[in-house]
Amino acid sequence: MMDRRSVMTAALAAIAAATSNRRSLAQAAMSRITAYAFSFPGLGGGDIRLSEFAGRPILIVNTASLCGYTPQYGGLQELWTEFHGRGLMIVGVPSNDFGGQEPGGATEITATTQNHHVTFPIAAKAVVKGPNAHPFYKWAAEARPKDVPRWNFHKYLIGRDGYIADVFPQSIDPVDSRVKTAIARALADS
Repeated sequence: MMDRRSVMTAALAAIAAATSNRRSLAQAAMSRITAYAFSFPGLGGGDIRLSEFAGRPILIVNTASLCGYTPQYGGLQELWTEFHGRGLMIVGVPSNDFGGQEPGGATEITATTQNHHVTFPIAAKAVVKGPNAHPFYKWAAEARPKDVPRWNFHKYLIGRDGYIADVFPQSIDPVDSRVKTAIARALADS
């Protein structure tokens, strides 16, 4: 039979262990990397630091100037015009990974974005697949291995919490109702 002191000691030890375990779980959850940990060199210089947009949804799209989907720049600009004032950030990430459809440098990429009246931020050309992928794309591939870019104009929607909220392949136009609905939902999440 246990005395009162033994019972109290056992109870306090159980409470301490539970508190320590909860604290460890909370620290592990807080230390999980979010999209806000990454940045992209900007096409025109400087860095596009996703941490500057923490708490806001971000649509990150790998782009290319000579692709059949290049007209999607227009749809992305429409989304920017419609949702930027409500908090949406869009980042275009030019890549030559698919079909060699972004062979030029900053001058050619800038010309393409200007032809499509793009005003949202454009990163410098980056690798988006494979072992040399930009760290954001490695993170996204680890988080959503079945939803990696398979072509240009693949869209990752990052929620306010910094994690991938939705993914849209190149075949889904930026102004498709599924994309707009996901963005509106991400903007409404608090």
